[in-house]
Amino acid sequence: MLAEIRIDGLGVISKAAAQFHEGLTVLTGETGAGKTMVVTSLHLLSGARADAGRVRLGADRAVVEGRFSTANASARVASEVDRLLESTGAERDEDGTIIALRTVGTDGRSRAHLGGRSVPAGALSELTGPLLTVHGQNDQLRLQRPDQQRQALDEFGGAPIGSLLDKYRSLRAEWIEARDELAERTRSSRELAQEVDRLEFGLNEIDAVAPQPGEDLAIVADVRRLSDLDSLRSAAAEAQAALLGGAADGADDSSDGVGALDLLGDARARIESSDDPTLTALGPRLAEAIAVVTDVSSDLTGYLADLPSDPGALDTLLNRQAELKTLTRKYAADVDGVLAWAEQARERLSKIDVSAEALAALAARVDDCAAAVAVAAGALSQARTKYAVKLGKAVTTELGGLAMGKARLEVTVQPLVAGAQDSAPLTVDGRELHAGSAGVDEVEFRLAAHSGAQALPISKSASGGELSRVMLALEVVLAGAESSATMVFDEVDAGVGGRAAVEIGRRLARLARTHQVIVVTHLPQVAAFADTHLVVDKVDGRKGADSGVRTLTDDERVVELARMLAGLDNTQTGRAHAEELLATAKAARSE
Repeated sequence: MLAEIRIDGLGVISKAAAQFHEGLTVLTGETGAGKTMVVTSLHLLSGARADAGRVRLGADRAVVEGRFSTANASARVASEVDRLLESTGAERDEDGTIIALRTVGTDGRSRAHLGGRSVPAGALSELTGPLLTVHGQNDQLRLQRPDQQRQALDEFGGAPIGSLLDKYRSLRAEWIEARDELAERTRSSRELAQEVDRLEFGLNEIDAVAPQPGEDLAIVADVRRLSDLDSLRSAAAEAQAALLGGAADGADDSSDGVGALDLLGDARARIESSDDPTLTALGPRLAEAIAVVTDVSSDLTGYLADLPSDPGALDTLLNRQAELKTLTRKYAADVDGVLAWAEQARERLSKIDVSAEALAALAARVDDCAAAVAVAAGALSQARTKYAVKLGKAVTTELGGLAMGKARLEVTVQPLVAGAQDSAPLTVDGRELHAGSAGVDEVEFRLAAHSGAQALPISKSASGGELSRVMLALEVVLAGAESSATMVFDEVDAGVGGRAAVEIGRRLARLARTHQVIVVTHLPQVAAFADTHLVVDKVDGRKGADSGVRTLTDDERVVELARMLAGLDNTQTGRAHAEELLATAKAARSE
């Protein structure tokens, strides 16, 4: 419930504070005193769009602070609020209440705080959503909208309609997804077929060449070596001849050549034949040199043996290199990239299926999903039709107590026929219907204002006063037993007077048994039923008009009601009439 509200610099209100209690609280005052500013402040606390024009003239900003209590809230509402506080880091006050604050600057910028934390304005909406419902004067117009009427019927139906609606929405989402996929597959089948051809051509080309990882780099090294084959062979052969003696391949070998290995062997023999210890000590070192020369000679022999003897080897490598370059020009910068492209292409091909069988299977899935949605839509329509009768009777009964005893409200549920350009037509019982997110139904409230009158849509048949009473009767019917929500009515009694006004007060008092109800009213018949009476006073000073909010005592209530009774606050007759009105309301509430 709403425990307290403080307003600074909003409209004609410089500073004001008001405490609210359980039951029915009415807010009265002279025209222009600023009663609606209280409702405006509650809209701001509900996350509504900030309007710089609402800031009081001469003030830097408007500040609205509200204190909410969840002590009597249902477990569901309390859990929702606790989750919000935890997610935003907000904290409860010492007494367990929650403080919400909204500021609006003259530049139009606003800031929101919740439980001592700066939060987006949307967080305030999440807080007040389950705690506070504000019915402004424009809500009567919203009641004329088909979507609002359907929402009211669904709310009246409660869990039975709610579960059917959830099931319908889930099945509809699957149907729409499959339907979109089929349309996309059909529309892009040519592009997909072209993509398949391109991928398959590329894979065939790559498989024909059969590149190996790193093969392009290895071929570059081999080609470089084969290009210098003659000079490499000559250098190796000459080096081997220098080590072993004799002539290199292709040279004149008629004379015996002496190689380094022979010279080293001769030097070793001469040293070892000496008796000088210093000289003979050099023998092991010469032996190591001979071993090294022998190893190098052996390596040179192997190198020469490995050199290609086929004169066409270079051409073979160059041809292979050309094949690989054909692939690297098309698919990647190197052979490893080409192999990676091939792997990705195979994976993509495995996911593309443009065959007639695949499209037929998807079309069958769409048909199955559509059939399931149609069944769910039919069940939802049947439930709405059933509860529409009950809702019409319940509201009609309430209207009888609001001085509209001969009035009758009918709630009709009709199929919403699909248009020529409908994006989601659904066949239900042989008819093409529009399958919207809320079903295939069009709900309409029809009012017969008096006996024998034809029931017509309330947008055409209801006056302002009648529309106010229909909305109040609907709220009473929808109120249920949950006592957590605070309901605020801003001049719901507009256009009403006499006996109807008394009955509106009676209904508001009954609604206040299960809800905290706050009503801005100009009717004394309604104000007389209040548990708490607040008045907005306006004082014209040097700095302009200033308004404040105060709670009336019993004697002050008599004066205020007398003022509301055609300005008779200073007459004995007016006071007597006000006292009689209070006594009548008290007796009616005790019934």
